[in-house]
Amino acid sequence: MTGAGARGHAARGGRTRAVLLLAVLVVPLGACSGDGGGGSEESPQEVLAAAKQALDDTSGVTLSLSAEELPAEVDGVLEATGAATHAPAFEGDLTVVVNGLDVDVPVVSVDGTVYAQLPFTTEFAEVNPADYGAPDPARLMDPETGLSSWLVDATGIEEGERVRDGELVLSTYAGSLPGAVVDASIPSADESADFPVVFHIDEDGRLRSVEVSGPFYGSKGTVDYTVGVDDYGTLQDITRP
Repeated sequence: MTGAGARGHAARGGRTRAVLLLAVLVVPLGACSGDGGGGSEESPQEVLAAAKQALDDTSGVTLSLSAEELPAEVDGVLEATGAATHAPAFEGDLTVVVNGLDVDVPVVSVDGTVYAQLPFTTEFAEVNPADYGAPDPARLMDPETGLSSWLVDATGIEEGERVRDGELVLSTYAGSLPGAVVDASIPSADESADFPVVFHIDEDGRLRSVEVSGPFYGSKGTVDYTVGVDDYGTLQDITRP
């Protein structure tokens, strides 16, 4: 073999050894990340219990709730978003369906009383959210009966695939919520039904979203709601308007 040929052969051999070495290093790293699931050594129940604690411990969050549509002839919440704290209190905006029309309503909830600025008015007035098929949004922050209770009261929990939401990598946990648990947070829900639920937990062990479906408005049909949880550590002094 000529000198040039020997050098080429040696270069190719070096590259081959480098590729093989890289493969040896990469394969164990990939294996450590799990087989498509969360890859956590904790049980699903332990993961969700820790997520409940994280939500209960934070000062506040941004909550959102949305549904693509409501069943015909149902008055209820189509969308909601706002700041929620453990006072408990909430300040944000709701889109409710009333008599087939979408109505945007600024809402403040403090000390168990809900205030809304109704259409064609300029001031907030005390309202009963049930009159609009809506819950008191501040109740979702109650550690005993709110959103965090769903994490530990869900049954038949199974870990699913990891999914990506923008820059977030989320672990999924699917199960079922008893209707009585959902009804404690959202009183219009049928407490005799079961509600399929999927929790999405981020890499810091915090709840980031919930997909839940079922008869939120009795026998009028199934609604698919997504509840988003963001901005952990929110500090906001929410007062009566």
